[in-house]
Amino acid sequence: MRKILEIKNLSIHFKVENQENLFNVVRNINFDLFAGEVLGIVGESGSGKSVTALSILSLLQQNKAVYGDKSSIIFENKELITSDINLLNGIRGNKIGFVFQEPMSSLNPLHQIGDQIAENIMQHQKKSYSKSRQKAVELLELVGIKNAVHRVNSYPHELSGGQRQRVMIAMAIANNPSILIADEPTTALDVTVQEQIIKLILELKNRFKMAVIFISHDLQLVRKISDRIIVMHQGNIVEENTTDRLFEAPKHSYTKKLISSSLSLKKNKKNKTDLIASIKGVTVEYPMKKNLFGKITQTLKALNNVSFNLYKGETLGVVGESGSGKTTLGMCFTNLIKYEGKINLKENLNKKDFRKNVQIVFQDPYNSLNPRFNVFQIISEGLRVHFSNLDENKYKEKTIAILKDVGLSENDLYKYPHEFSGGQRQRIAIARALILHPKIVVLDEPTSALDVTVQSQIVEMLKNLQKKYEMTYIFISHDMRAIKSISDRIAVMKDGNIVEISTSANILSNPQKAYTKELIRASLI
Repeated sequence: MRKILEIKNLSIHFKVENQENLFNVVRNINFDLFAGEVLGIVGESGSGKSVTALSILSLLQQNKAVYGDKSSIIFENKELITSDINLLNGIRGNKIGFVFQEPMSSLNPLHQIGDQIAENIMQHQKKSYSKSRQKAVELLELVGIKNAVHRVNSYPHELSGGQRQRVMIAMAIANNPSILIADEPTTALDVTVQEQIIKLILELKNRFKMAVIFISHDLQLVRKISDRIIVMHQGNIVEENTTDRLFEAPKHSYTKKLISSSLSLKKNKKNKTDLIASIKGVTVEYPMKKNLFGKITQTLKALNNVSFNLYKGETLGVVGESGSGKTTLGMCFTNLIKYEGKINLKENLNKKDFRKNVQIVFQDPYNSLNPRFNVFQIISEGLRVHFSNLDENKYKEKTIAILKDVGLSENDLYKYPHEFSGGQRQRIAIARALILHPKIVVLDEPTSALDVTVQSQIVEMLKNLQKKYEMTYIFISHDMRAIKSISDRIAVMKDGNIVEISTSANILSNPQKAYTKELIRASLI
């Protein structure tokens, strides 16, 4: 096979403000990329995956990133690290395309997607605006955007997550690149959409005869697409092999840990029968269009006559794709939005004690934690509202106790959210909900976008805390692997309806609906 990219002795250090010593991010790594292959790079957050990918096109901040003396990145017999900006600009988006992790942050919210794709074509192919826009329509059709001739005029916020990622891929392949770098292109997408994106990348690879570097923290996902896999840990390449050989005989302990960290099925001892809540005919409609006089002329039914029972001490998993109504159901249950129908709570969960007894953990802890509050202020806030008679020492004592429950320590008490990793921030959000010892906790995508090893840690922690405090969970996720590991029963949602509900064992071993079967198949269960 023809070698098209060569990484030699790559070391990258970051300058840290107010510190003399450099922070080592990538340590003396070596690998090659061959024409037509898919190279997977896998590892946890902070392993150096994305930094390595960004360094190929010199996209790291020049005033912060420092390369080692012997570092070398060779593409088409040219050294990229020491190349001038003109050479790099001729390669970026042209010979090497890049799909970034979060398309909503990468796409310009003020410009139509057609203009953003056309800009790349005009820059490198010197085509007119009209011809570039026409090419943009063709590219959108190629990546599976329906009604592309109209969608080309859309703005990023008007598209779904999967559609935005397809737009990013269209931009990356606009100039028929030799290499496509996809950095976590499926993070936080539904499993069925993940599968569509992977299938699309493989189809485009074959069509344009590209090589692909596919970066992810999910080893099972990388397994689906890669010919060869590099495993990174703490800035080092700890293992490299063909995909089949890596899974058949992993050598490094970290690789073995990644492979074995897949979530296992929860073992149910007995069915729960003590009713704690009943949901009857819950319906939610959102206004979509209004006429000139403000009258609603079109609505979207987010929940359609949803009914089920919830039992004390159980975990009910709620699974489905984006837009299925999962989060809307959680918001209804916690009384955060208006709804029609009835949600009847038992166990003296009356209006006076409702906020204390029913808590929620939101999907994105970075947005749900107040950045101006330290951990002590964030977690103790609920205590101060519901137990206003306690003294400051008691607030601190209870906060430290719940921090230890979620795997953090007293040393974290006065830190702020930005000083923690994603997994640690999720632990803080969970501690905030659990410090009141609620009877019911709604967990809305609590493991979304976390590394698989961190997912396992969070799920095991939730199981242990559930036993300790005798809580009932509603666990919402689009990931069937996460759902199966914690749920006693599973409710499958689609288009605002519960299409199937049963014990986890029944759903996973004998699904009745085609939609459920598709979710299970796409999740590699």
